[in-house]
Amino acid sequence: MARRSSRPGPAEVPKSAPKRRASARLSAPQGEIKRIKSNSALTDSVKSTSKKSKYFEPESSAEPELNSSDSDGGDSGSAYEEKESEDSPTPEVELEASESEEEPRGKGKQQRSGASASSLKGKELWREGVRTGLGPGKEVFIAKPQARDAGDVPYEDETLHPNTKLFLQDLAENNDRQWLKAHDPDFRAAKKDFETFVETLSAKVSEVDSTVPELPTKDLIFRIHRDVRFSKNPLPYKIHFSAAWSRTGKKGPYAAYYVHFQPGSSFVGCGLWNPEADALAALREDIDTYADQWKEVLRAPEMRREFLKGARDEDDAVVKAFAHHNRESALKTKPKGYEADNKNIELLRLRSFTIGRPITDTEIMAADAQDRIVALIGVMEPFVTYLNSVVMPDQ
Repeated sequence: MARRSSRPGPAEVPKSAPKRRASARLSAPQGEIKRIKSNSALTDSVKSTSKKSKYFEPESSAEPELNSSDSDGGDSGSAYEEKESEDSPTPEVELEASESEEEPRGKGKQQRSGASASSLKGKELWREGVRTGLGPGKEVFIAKPQARDAGDVPYEDETLHPNTKLFLQDLAENNDRQWLKAHDPDFRAAKKDFETFVETLSAKVSEVDSTVPELPTKDLIFRIHRDVRFSKNPLPYKIHFSAAWSRTGKKGPYAAYYVHFQPGSSFVGCGLWNPEADALAALREDIDTYADQWKEVLRAPEMRREFLKGARDEDDAVVKAFAHHNRESALKTKPKGYEADNKNIELLRLRSFTIGRPITDTEIMAADAQDRIVALIGVMEPFVTYLNSVVMPDQ
């Protein structure tokens, strides 16, 4: 029997790897699938696999069509892009084509929206330049408004300038925000003129009534802007300038002196207009108890001449004139807690306790306007003092 050799024989040829089934190939990762698909040596081993398997369909069938349309140079809906592609050299066109192929999904939607925007061009409800009729690229230069020239009359602290009157007249005819914004220099000049007038007048008022301190003008002058939140009148601005002097300025519980500057409707007055409930109750109680003192104040000769239209020196006459001046806010019937046959029922029905008289434009624009106003305040001082002694008595 031949002896076996222990020397290793020639190397055996490795067996070829077994063919993988289609099911195994389908379960492989996507990168491996692409490798197998690109290998031409294994085409014979996958002949049994369907060419249109649902596992190889792209996620969006519309994407290749959109990319192909972009690469073919389809219309993007932008005239600027078309003009740029016509004027640019060939290498740039090729670069744009290659970049359009790499655009993310949704490019087609942007193109469609651009095309719809171009089709609606010129049909918008509002476009820049429509009101002025200007075309694209045109500009309008508006000269910055300047304040009205002072003319031959200089601005002075103790008098009101004619331009202030003219501004209020123009504002009454053009009471809107756009007009006031366009005439802001005139407004600021008129406002400054009235502020200096009030500032110089304050010192004279304090001399007549020592209980009135000299306060800053911002505590005396009322704003020109109206509060239209709960008003039926939509006009945004008052058409007058006004100021009030009291122990606490324009606000507070005290009776005040009031100056109203409006072309054709200026007046000077004083008193309490629609006081609070507690103050109103105190005034009515004082009228019911001390009516003689009210009538004594109202029967003063200068009071009757300046503010009660020359009423006779009688109790009934002055009470009737005073009640007529405050009739707008008065009650139609008796107030609660009082009888209708009360002998002072005309005064008890009142809800405002004011006096005043109109002054002409000539008077308030004159050089001695402040002296005339101070003289009227001197006549009103006893009435204001008595009102304050009732609503805010000194302790």
